[in-house]
Amino acid sequence: MVSGASYREVFRVPEFRAMWLAELQSVAGDQLARVALSVLVFADTGSAALTGLTYALTFVPSLLGGIFLTGLADRFPRRELIMWVDGLRGCLILLVAIPGMPFWSLCVLVGIVSLLQPVFKSAQLALLPDVLGEGRFATGMAIRSITIQSAQMAGFAGGGLLIALFNPYVVLLLDALTFFGSALLIRTRLQARPAADRAGAAGDTGVRRSWRGSAGESWGLLFADRGMRALVLMLWLMALVAVYEGMAAPYAAVFGGSSVVVGLILAADPFGSVVGAFVFSKLVPEELRPKLLGPLTILAAAPVALCLLRPGLVASIVLFVLAGAFGTIVVMQTTTTMTFMLPDARRGQAIGMSNSGLTTATGVSPLFAGLLADKTDPVEAVGWFGAAGVLAAVALAAMWQRAQREDRRELLKRD
Repeated sequence: MVSGASYREVFRVPEFRAMWLAELQSVAGDQLARVALSVLVFADTGSAALTGLTYALTFVPSLLGGIFLTGLADRFPRRELIMWVDGLRGCLILLVAIPGMPFWSLCVLVGIVSLLQPVFKSAQLALLPDVLGEGRFATGMAIRSITIQSAQMAGFAGGGLLIALFNPYVVLLLDALTFFGSALLIRTRLQARPAADRAGAAGDTGVRRSWRGSAGESWGLLFADRGMRALVLMLWLMALVAVYEGMAAPYAAVFGGSSVVVGLILAADPFGSVVGAFVFSKLVPEELRPKLLGPLTILAAAPVALCLLRPGLVASIVLFVLAGAFGTIVVMQTTTTMTFMLPDARRGQAIGMSNSGLTTATGVSPLFAGLLADKTDPVEAVGWFGAAGVLAAVALAAMWQRAQREDRRELLKRD
């Protein structure tokens, strides 16, 4: 791996600045919307399960989007795809912001927005290596993690304050405006590039692969060997770590918290993520980072498991900060490692599928945690998910270590 570039070098790339700013504002808007939806549904129903269901709808349909739609990021020009997806999501959120929208209609609209998220993310992550190159990519990913998590923190915390001052519908309207702003930046600041997925890239026939062929090949690449499987599963495991995000409203209610407290709980994870991404990218040598993935995955799940001890509100927020720090490092490093293990013609779909699995699991985990919380309570439910995460992390750490030993043996044989 090429040695990492400085933050200043990466920000000197005009296209990266545009992509960074576009994603920054749309992510902040998304978090505002998630706070609004959580507070709105919990206030109307008083049910942790329905709150978890609504939160899940901002994630779960991503699985279908990841399976059926992320191939678009390789089949069509990525810049144009990002622009049109953001414009469409803005229109859908405008509909969600209409007061009095029936619950089922809200669920359908939010589900479609979630369905489109993998298309945006796969196109963006596949385009980033073209914009930055290998030497600046890892630093660019670190910048993305730091600033995106900062936007999430501001969106979550600000969402609670805005709801307290206005109402959830105003917050949803702001979310729609951020999508339109993102689309405008991408349209005006990024240069046009051709689609990547043509057989001509490998066989020079100029014919696109079939959807079934490209999807099958992408899934095969993600699970081709023990090392790639470990990376994908470690990435997906971070959904268990983030289960408290979908349970924020009922979790805060245990301690008598208001919508402001819900925002603070949700802001804990991105705050930790900012600190973790910055420290990891600045202090840990690039060649050492993959070796630390196993222990870091365990450390990401452990703080959530400590919720079984029933900590108070302040202690819980501290634990969620730690979980966010280690969890973001794992997501950042697994994605970076996978990106350059994948061919460009399959990169968009494969990365999109892997991230869709993470997004879907992030939505499913609070849904099941909500069902468990209705039988027990939110604090205990979050703790049990953390404990399950620790057990899975230990197994995956062993798998990753075994894969690294095998890779070293292969290199020695070649030498």
